[in-house]
Amino acid sequence: MLELKNPHSVLAAIEHRPRDVTEIRIAGPQAHGAWEDVVQAASRVGIPCRTVKVQQPRGEKNRGGKFERVGIATALVREHQGAADPEHLFPQDEENAGARPGLWLALDQLQDPHNVGAIFRTAGFFGVRGVFVTKDRSAPLNGTVYDVSAGGLEHTPFCVVPNLARVLDSARQNGLWTLGTSEHAKLSCDDVTADRSWLLVLGNEEKGLRRLTLDKCDQVCAIKPRGGVTSLNVSVAAAVLISRLS
Repeated sequence: MLELKNPHSVLAAIEHRPRDVTEIRIAGPQAHGAWEDVVQAASRVGIPCRTVKVQQPRGEKNRGGKFERVGIATALVREHQGAADPEHLFPQDEENAGARPGLWLALDQLQDPHNVGAIFRTAGFFGVRGVFVTKDRSAPLNGTVYDVSAGGLEHTPFCVVPNLARVLDSARQNGLWTLGTSEHAKLSCDDVTADRSWLLVLGNEEKGLRRLTLDKCDQVCAIKPRGGVTSLNVSVAAAVLISRLS
C-alpha cells in the first residue's frame, strides 16, 4: 500500500482505478486546494475520507511561539500493477494500419525515483504510448515516483520487464525503431526525424545504457551542449527528447 501526498496523483488514481484508492486522510477541519477536489471525487465513488490529527514537526512554531497542528493530507493507494505482458503496450495489427507515428520509452536501470517520476510526468504530458521499466537494479515504483509523476503513472501504460533486450527485439518486430541515448554519440538529436514510431531508451544516471542495450539500438543520439555545462540530468534529457520526438 502506498501513502500518496500529491493530490494530482490521487485524483488520477481515483479517475483510472477508484477501487485501488482505499482511504483519504485529511488533517484539520477541512481539505484545502486540490485536496478539496480529491475529497469530492472520492465521495462520488464511495471512497472513505476521514480526519486525522498531525502534530507539527518539533522546531517549527507559530507566531505565538507554540507548536500548532498543520494541514497534511494523504491517500492510501494500492500499487498499479502495470501491464503483465510488454506486448500489450505495442499497437495491435488493426492499429498499425494508417496509424500516426507514436513514441514509447524504455528506462534501463534508472535508480533515482525522482527521475523516474519526472519522466512519467513528462510522458503523461506528451502522450507517450507506453513505458518499459527494467525490474533489476532499478528504482522501485514507490510513493515518491507516484507523487513526482503527478498522475503520469496513471495516464501512461507501463510494464516492468526482466529482460530489456527482448523488449527491444519485440519493438522492432512491431514496427518501431529503437533510439538509444549517449553523451558520446556523434548523431545529434536535432538530426533524428520524428516521421516514424520510436522506442526511446534512457540509461542509468551514472553509467548510461548498458552495452547490450546499445548494441540493440538502431540509432544512438546525443543532446549537443550549446553552453558551458556539458551534461543534463536524465529526466531533463528525457523531457528534451520526448518533446523533440512527439
